[in-house]
Amino acid sequence: MSFREGKIEELQFNPFTKIGKEWLLITAGDEEKHNTMTASWGGVGVLWGKNVVTTYIRPQRYTKEFVDAQDVFTITFFGENCREALALCGKVSGRDGDKIKEAGLTPYFVDGTTAFEEAEMILVCRKLYADEIKPEKFIATENDARWYPEKDYHTMYIAEITKVLVKEA
Repeated sequence: MSFREGKIEELQFNPFTKIGKEWLLITAGDEEKHNTMTASWGGVGVLWGKNVVTTYIRPQRYTKEFVDAQDVFTITFFGENCREALALCGKVSGRDGDKIKEAGLTPYFVDGTTAFEEAEMILVCRKLYADEIKPEKFIATENDARWYPEKDYHTMYIAEITKVLVKEA
């Protein structure tokens, strides 16, 4: 599978559909050891004069260890043909086995981190900021009760998009 580097200014997609409905994989680690997780929360935009993504990872997720250990990670978007693979990567922990192989995904190494050959688009991201969601900061307090009954608050990562790779047709 080959990718071409794209210009971020030329991307055309609906982030509400791409992230919230079609899902994505957050992946970190190198050729020796890496892990991935499915996500349906996040955002894209501009902050501090940079094109950024915002991602959220709960503390118990194995992928968090990899994201925390590196300066870079990837966000990968897929076609509908990979829906089962994304569902599996959201249910199975990489601590317990090789879920990437089980999902039928092929690691693709780029800029010191990992993505997947089956992706339609890869965003290589460099971490800029991380902080835990804090219960005392909720203005809409019903979200605390609804999304965090176990008090396992996400860490929010803001990362600069340093490279966009698009699958070659």
